[in-house]
This record gives sequence, structure tokens and C-alpha cells, in this order.
Amino acid sequence: MEPKVHVVVLNWNGWSDTSACLSSLQRLNYRDFRVVVVDNGSTDDSVSRIRRQFPEVALIETGKNLGFAAGCNVGMAHSLAQRTDYIWLLNNDTTVHPAALQALVDVAESDRRTGAVGSAIYSADNPQRLEAWGGGCVNFWLGRSRHFLQPVSDKKIHFITGASFLLSRTVVESQGFFDERFFMYWEDADYCFRLRRSGWGLAVAGESKVWHKGSASVGNRSALMDTYFNASAARFFPETSWVPAVPLCTGVGLRLAKRALAGDWDKVRAVWAGASGAWAAGR
Repeated sequence: MEPKVHVVVLNWNGWSDTSACLSSLQRLNYRDFRVVVVDNGSTDDSVSRIRRQFPEVALIETGKNLGFAAGCNVGMAHSLAQRTDYIWLLNNDTTVHPAALQALVDVAESDRRTGAVGSAIYSADNPQRLEAWGGGCVNFWLGRSRHFLQPVSDKKIHFITGASFLLSRTVVESQGFFDERFFMYWEDADYCFRLRRSGWGLAVAGESKVWHKGSASVGNRSALMDTYFNASAARFFPETSWVPAVPLCTGVGLRLAKRALAGDWDKVRAVWAGASGAWAAGR
């Protein structure tokens, strides 16, 4: 008997991407799964379109933009209430291979001490180019993270990317949900570091192939992305680093310098606003 899986997809004014994602999920070769779309306060016609085209999908409206972490938490809470065995968090700007879910579950079931399983994430624009082997690692000297661009041992992985993130019911019940202080970015790393501190492992299902557009909600090069990224970094490192001042000062300093050298003062202000705002709020 297959474990029951709930697939949680977060939507915010992203009808076109979400439609493509849900259509790809319809082609999964896994049988016992349900899809939950959490609409994070969309101001377009996303809700009516999703209801009309995908009436079988459970649609939850939050009423406002809660951010990525809190929005996913709404979907996870709903899934737990439905007595699911696994929760697959999946970005709405992805499409998936028909075998993607089966591969994730197979890896999770092979070792019950695995806390989270990730997919092989490929570029939607260049389908053969690997963007992330499940996730990546954090550099505590430079205050940054990077994705693995080729297969590596599971032991080297610090975090699973939230673009495709499978969790078991047992893990969520024991470790809780995402930290909602992270509006966007670093919440996946924070959760995985919590898992690892509690003795859970991380793994990658290489046969679980997912194609990702990337940063569809705020734009790949937007100043707003810099604000969210640096605010979340300023919350992440004090929780995970022995000497948080090092990654905080180095990371923020390098990002400020890079944008200043490019003459992009809007982004300089965005980096500083994100980091300083988090510091002022006491992280």
C-alpha cells in the first residue's frame, strides 16, 4: 500500500505558472496523492481560474500574502489534519517528471531517519542544466549559500531547497513547521539545520526530476528580492553560527559592495534595508 501524500503548492498572482505545475502533477505515476493549493492573497483572478480548471484540487485562501514560510505552514497544517503520511512542498513555478513523487517516497521509505528528501532541480529554460542537486551548503565565512550543481553525497548536503521538499508526517509532528519570521528565503535552510541538530538526515532522490523557472514571484533581479534575502539571512545566521557576526558582516558587506560597484543604488538600499530591519527587530 502506497503512503498517502499531500502536495502543497503556494500561489501568489501566479496563475499561469501554477496551472502548468498542476497539469504536470496530473501526469504523476503515483496513485495516492492529493494536491493542496494555498492562495497567498492573490489580487488577480488566480482563485477563480484554479477552481474552474482544477476542481479536484483543494484550494485554501489565506486572504493576504503571508510569505513563503507561513503560506506553506497553512498547507502543511491542512495536510496533517487529513492524516497524510508525507507532505511534498513544491514551488508553483515548477513542472515535474511523472516519476518525481515515486522517487521521493522511495528514498524516504528506505531510511526512516531521513528528515527531508529533495529532487534534482533542472532549469526550465535549459532542461538539461542542473540547478540544484536537492539543495546545497552554507558558507559560514562568507555568509552565503550555494547549490550543488552536480551529484554529491547526502552527507555533504546542509539543506534541501524549498522548491521541492518532501517531509514525513512524523518529522513535521516532531519538529514543527517553518519559522514564520522568514517571509521569503532561508526558511528551508533554517528548517534543515533544525532537522540535522535533532539527528535527522537529508537525502536526494536523483530520479525525482523537477524543472524550475526560479524567482517567479519577485523577479530574478529585483531589489525586493535583495530585501527579503538579507532580512532572512540576518535571522538565519544568529541561529546557526558560532560567531554570527562573521557571516553577517561579511555576507551583507560583500552584497553591498557588489551592488555599489555596479552602480545599482536601489539594490544597495534594499540590501541594507533588509539586514538593518531584521537587526532592529531583534531578528
